[in-house]
Amino acid sequence: MRPVQPQKEGPRSNNEINVPEVQLINAEGTNIGVVRTSEAIAMAMDAGMDLVEIAPNSVPPVCKILDLGKYKYAAQKKAAEARKKQKVIEVKEVKLRPNIDDHDYDVKMRSVQKFIGEGDKVKVTMRFRGREMAHQEIGLELLNKVRDQMDEIAKVESSPRSEGRQMVMVLAPR
Repeated sequence: MRPVQPQKEGPRSNNEINVPEVQLINAEGTNIGVVRTSEAIAMAMDAGMDLVEIAPNSVPPVCKILDLGKYKYAAQKKAAEARKKQKVIEVKEVKLRPNIDDHDYDVKMRSVQKFIGEGDKVKVTMRFRGREMAHQEIGLELLNKVRDQMDEIAKVESSPRSEGRQMVMVLAPR
């Protein structure tokens, strides 16, 4: 039984390239043409650089003479930059009650606008306690008011639905 070779990260380079011929691009970016792999490795060594497989799936594979350490570093930087630009969408929650005061309602709506402006989803939860359960239509009217007020900046991802003693609606940025 043969030992399993661990999978190497990144492109194959130098003696790992096991094809008879490669399409060679030199360090300046000039296409030299199809060359035997051993010759290409020797040319790379003479230049003090590595032979790196750029396009392994083409026939013959495209290899370039470059500094492998710098190449890996640049690829790592590019990946880190891409991760930095990604926005993780969070779901923020705003809790309301059916008999909320006008000023309290306005404060909650400002925070909903801020969350949506930042690109986050907002879960609006209407909580019912005691006798308020008998008047769920008041809570539904309030959630519809929220929906209508946020219509320009947010779309309703899930319309108001009852979950036990609370009613939930999710808004997402447009």
